[in-house]
Amino acid sequence: MNNFQESFFEALEQLWHHKLRTFLTLLGMIFGVGAVIAMISVGEGAEKEALQLIDSMGVRNVIVQEKKVENERLKEVRKHSIGLSLDDVKASLETLPFVTNYASEKEVEIHTLFSRYANGDNKVLGVTTSFFELSRLKLSAGRWFEQNDQLTYNQVAVLAQGAANELFPQGNAIGQAVKINHLWVTVVGVLEDKLLSKDSFEGVSLGGEASHIYLPLQTTLKRFGFKALSSEIDRFKLELEKGIAPQLAAVALSHLLERRHGAEDDYEITVPAALLKQHKETQRIFNIIMSCVAGISLLVGGIGIMNIMLATVLERTKEIGLLRAIGATQSDIKNQFIIESFTISALGGLLGIVLGFILATVISTFAGWPVGWSFSAVLISVGFCALIGLVFGLYPAIKASKLDPIVALQRD
Repeated sequence: MNNFQESFFEALEQLWHHKLRTFLTLLGMIFGVGAVIAMISVGEGAEKEALQLIDSMGVRNVIVQEKKVENERLKEVRKHSIGLSLDDVKASLETLPFVTNYASEKEVEIHTLFSRYANGDNKVLGVTTSFFELSRLKLSAGRWFEQNDQLTYNQVAVLAQGAANELFPQGNAIGQAVKINHLWVTVVGVLEDKLLSKDSFEGVSLGGEASHIYLPLQTTLKRFGFKALSSEIDRFKLELEKGIAPQLAAVALSHLLERRHGAEDDYEITVPAALLKQHKETQRIFNIIMSCVAGISLLVGGIGIMNIMLATVLERTKEIGLLRAIGATQSDIKNQFIIESFTISALGGLLGIVLGFILATVISTFAGWPVGWSFSAVLISVGFCALIGLVFGLYPAIKASKLDPIVALQRD
């Protein structure tokens, strides 16, 4: 241990005597480790975000939504299909035994929206009672819709936290009135703020955004007017039994809807589980590419270490000969140079950690990408960096240890 400490401090002294050369040698390791940490941090953040977004959609859900069709084409489509309807949902429940729950929604076209305190431009959705459960939403105050609200066309609303703050800046939204177009509704519930980084994932709306207003679906269909050719509902979700593959369930659902819609392409089916799989595959490719880039940088850094250690051996030939002459063994010389190369890579690794955190923070700030700090990223990058230092320092160390003491002392 004492020999190691002495060799380590001697290595630091040698590096300090050649500051610029040491710094230039360190750069490859610094950028390599920094790139690894930044890459893994961005990857971790993207995966956590994807899991959060997919969770809001429901991994066991299958989502069917209306496809936008040009007006002229829509007239032809409506000759064969009335669009998405509650009958589609009913047929799915009756035909597909693996469906355990459902939720439907319909967006209201807003002309006027205000409370006694403020105006709003929030999105208003009519939803079934189970919508909140399938969208993983929670209450912070009040109550959910009840089945009776749907049956009696009750004029009540549940507000997302952002909508409640906007329309009732002084708080206490429960029991207050909101006018939506011509209809006054009473606020009966306020949702917890669901902090999602995006409103959609892979082009699919997540539902439950922070500024929406929710009405009972039957109230919406009864009290508001809609365009003549629009579908009865805009979207519905089906929750599947555990153990049922969502992709296979989507195929069965597609066959059912194809028959009901006269083979018209006026809807699209989204499988959140498939989106997650696709995202993970994309992320895996990204990680492989970035790992290769970081690996090349570390490899270049390792070559730099070998180059500088070979130069050091030439510079210190007389010193090596003197050490051998006063009793240093080949093992002592080899260990000294290995420790020096290891010290360079260790310093590069430590500085690379700092650079990696800075890079990840800059990426998060300016690109808007989420980052997730990972202790494993630090261990992997620094460990690989140390390994590079040992491997590339081994040849110069062996070469130094095998120098003939007499020839080394005679070298100018």
